[in-house]
Amino acid sequence: MTTEKRPAVEVTLRIPGDWSGPKDIIDRLPDGYRIEGSQLILPDQTEIDVFPIPSDGQFPGVFRTSLRQPANAEELEIVDRYTINVGLAGPGGSLESAHKMMEAGAAIIHAGGAGVFIDNSCLAHGAEDWLQMTEEATSDAISFGFAGIIRGKREVWTMGMHVPGFPDIVMNRADADADDRAIIEMIRYLCASDREVGDGHIIADEEGPRYRIQHEFPEQSSVTSPMYNPFGRLRMVSFKDIAEQN
Repeated sequence: MTTEKRPAVEVTLRIPGDWSGPKDIIDRLPDGYRIEGSQLILPDQTEIDVFPIPSDGQFPGVFRTSLRQPANAEELEIVDRYTINVGLAGPGGSLESAHKMMEAGAAIIHAGGAGVFIDNSCLAHGAEDWLQMTEEATSDAISFGFAGIIRGKREVWTMGMHVPGFPDIVMNRADADADDRAIIEMIRYLCASDREVGDGHIIADEEGPRYRIQHEFPEQSSVTSPMYNPFGRLRMVSFKDIAEQN
């Protein structure tokens, strides 16, 4: 019996702090975690690439505008005066590997990090929120941590669902405005379901069918982008739209 090989996904995190130098970070790591060369070693011996990213004048503003929910004043003060970002890079593509990256980020937060910025979804979280999501460790917490929702003029879509190993989700803006919980419910259903959701899948409730799924693989200008989703995307087509087209 052969198992299907899943696409490779690399997750990249940036964790700002006002450390005085590398030793300051290493000395403040929680018990069981250590940095050896360019690797952060977790207690179960998982290795995550660790690297410094020099500070610049733009990052504090980017962090603030990317927050999923407000960070506290102390966290934002550290971001404003941060001296360096600790970069972390490791594998994603499953809920388990995504949580390992959350755990790695939490270790750097315990060492003085003020929060986490995710290259794969352009989302940011304050330190307190990140630690809470890491401790909760549910599919809801992991998807909330890594997947953002973007509202365009014509469509609403997710970004970052490839981190826990799922396609992104897209739907018409008019349908999303009329059913503002639909895409959130779909994220939760997709991440919590034991069965694959693919082309032709029907999303229904007690009132009957609501959406039919179309699995798409749109052309990407650059597959090397951290935001590229190799699992494609699931378009939620409402049965109202299908009826009107017929």
